[in-house]
Amino acid sequence: MRRSLITALAVVAASLILAAGCRSTSTSTAATAGSRATPVAGSITVSAASSLSGAFATIKDNFVKANPDATITINTGSSGQLESQIEGGAPADVMAFADEATMKKLSDKSLLAEPATVFATNQLIIVTKPGNPTGIKTLADLATAGVVSRCVETAPCGKYASQILEGAGVTVPDSSATRGPDVKTTLSAVTDGDAVAGIVYVTDAQAAGAKVESVAIPTAQNAVATYPVAVLAATKAKALAEAFEAYVLGPEGQAVLAAAGFGPP
Repeated sequence: MRRSLITALAVVAASLILAAGCRSTSTSTAATAGSRATPVAGSITVSAASSLSGAFATIKDNFVKANPDATITINTGSSGQLESQIEGGAPADVMAFADEATMKKLSDKSLLAEPATVFATNQLIIVTKPGNPTGIKTLADLATAGVVSRCVETAPCGKYASQILEGAGVTVPDSSATRGPDVKTTLSAVTDGDAVAGIVYVTDAQAAGAKVESVAIPTAQNAVATYPVAVLAATKAKALAEAFEAYVLGPEGQAVLAAAGFGPP
């Protein structure tokens, strides 16, 4: 089982690196600002996609160690939910989403201090119960596997899952589908035994470890999720918000993201 997970993650990691090589997004300027000689202080709220929970918790801890007078609150959820909350006036200073389309909604409403920057990439993978009892090997097997867990369509992970299933010509009957509001809930349906399989991000499969079996989705059938980060125009702690954004884009933040299984921007 462990060998299967390692092989699956290796295949997806290689495809992420290949995809990243084709991207024109540059983070060199922000990356050089990842560490500041003078510590910053204050309090900010960071709204981050659910798939970033683990990595951003570590980034937060590391950032606060370097800036002891800074208080960082991480608010996680699906990117679609977070975007709606921000438009509704919920407090936020930095946003980190799992797709650029959701961030564009805030940009189109002039809610960002500066254009967003892509800081990581991800891909999807199939997860099953340990031992893969139904013998799932491809996307096509999901059509008759039983209950399959996916994210709701308003969440990027749900949009990506629908994209790859449609591209592969695979239909999972509605009677065999369960939908999670975000990727963590979608994964839990498999680990808790409510679904025989699910489609989640590679990083979430890696974090789940032995709780799931992983089946790689071929690069040609997969989708690359791009993660943008930006500072909200309404922030009252701009220096701290910009410092945190720079830390995510810099070598320290990128090292944490790589360890969590994310691909480079």
